[in-house]
Amino acid sequence: MKNGIFTLIVKVTSMFSKNKKSSQLDSEQREQYQYARARIKQKKRLMQHFILFLAGSVILIIINPVLGVGKDFFIKDWFIWAILLWALLFVVHMLNVLLLNKFMGKDWEDRQLEKLKAQQEARIAELKKQAIQEVTVAEVKKNESQEPNQPD
Repeated sequence: MKNGIFTLIVKVTSMFSKNKKSSQLDSEQREQYQYARARIKQKKRLMQHFILFLAGSVILIIINPVLGVGKDFFIKDWFIWAILLWALLFVVHMLNVLLLNKFMGKDWEDRQLEKLKAQQEARIAELKKQAIQEVTVAEVKKNESQEPNQPD
């Protein structure tokens, strides 16, 4: 509901606005808003993973001695290994959300995009230069073949 009201307000203000910078500002604000929502969603999923990890660990600890599940396994205290593996996965998830996103977040993506655009523009400029050179050479050869040889 709040999101719908927000977009309605943005649309109404942009309709009556005569300033074109406003539309650019609105798109930047919308982009920042979407990025913030994505980050909040990542952190929310991390917290859900942590709660699930704690609850699952407690359940695994209770299942082993109380219900006797896993006594026939070849690994003694298997639930400890399962919890350690799960903890490792949780740590990887946490590092991805909290650390790697700072290094490889939106700013990093923008820098990489600009870098690739610059490389592509340089390549296009090089190809244009090469094409112009080839056309010039072809025109010179064509002109030379059309002109009759004049004796000196």
